[in-house]
Amino acid sequence: MRFWKAIPGIAVLAILALQTAACASPPAANPTEAPPPPTTAPTDTPEVDSGPTVDFAGDLADFESATFADSTNITNPWFPLTPGKQIVLDGFSLEGNLEIPHQIIFTVTDLTKEILGVRTVVVWIEDFSDGELVEAELAFYAQDTEGNVWFMGEYPEVYENGKFVEAPAWIPGFKGARAGIAMKADPVAGTPSYSQGWGPAVNWTDRGQIIETGADVCVSVSCYENVVIIEEFSQSEPDAYQIKYWAPGVGNIKVGWRGADANREELEMIAWNDLNADEMAALRATALEMEARAYQISKEVYDQTPPSE
Repeated sequence: MRFWKAIPGIAVLAILALQTAACASPPAANPTEAPPPPTTAPTDTPEVDSGPTVDFAGDLADFESATFADSTNITNPWFPLTPGKQIVLDGFSLEGNLEIPHQIIFTVTDLTKEILGVRTVVVWIEDFSDGELVEAELAFYAQDTEGNVWFMGEYPEVYENGKFVEAPAWIPGFKGARAGIAMKADPVAGTPSYSQGWGPAVNWTDRGQIIETGADVCVSVSCYENVVIIEEFSQSEPDAYQIKYWAPGVGNIKVGWRGADANREELEMIAWNDLNADEMAALRATALEMEARAYQISKEVYDQTPPSE
């Protein structure tokens, strides 16, 4: 799944109390001038052939045939989701010729939510641009009996100048939305791309393609072996690719890009935290406050779903 792209000049609506204790958001900084960005991938990003034209609407993940016996026990080696785990990705995005500080905080809550009869894990994601919160979202994941992790929709809130802008939610079963694959049970390089979810009402059409396995990748906190590298692209930007690096036992440790991406992100993991009981309580309360807003804002989608527990 691609992260929602940061919007320049957007401000904080609400920030978790846990960030101060566990991982404070970066201070605001003025954008710095950077050389005109290249239109090819960084040198350490694998080059791959894009292959045949993709049928975005027709080639969707086969959720109907999947079975879920213990769906919230997400143990996939490259996408483990344990309550209290928090990954902080830090770096920058290139917007025109400006290099903008960018940070993503991905935290697994202890909440679950039923979607299409499947109990999912609720993840809280925050996206900061130049030190300001531009998006917060509730994202939902479930693991099937084969070990595939499914992306079961999301409720994002986008902020601008400290004010709410929109909430482009998509949940499988509503407005033509379909579940997708967040991580394969057995990733194999060179296999066809796969749908990461289908939300046509909000232009969510992302697909993933595994381009390398068994890679050795270092970030600031550590070096990792057996890393899976996946490129992600969408129907609206078929020639723009976000490259994600997934380390076993951890998850997403690095983000890069190649092609004609208008918002070129380069991020790497700078912290991998375990939240304590007080931080988890604060996280849970904030996620439930956001869900309460979702029931008021997203009447045709989120309001049709049962509450998180």
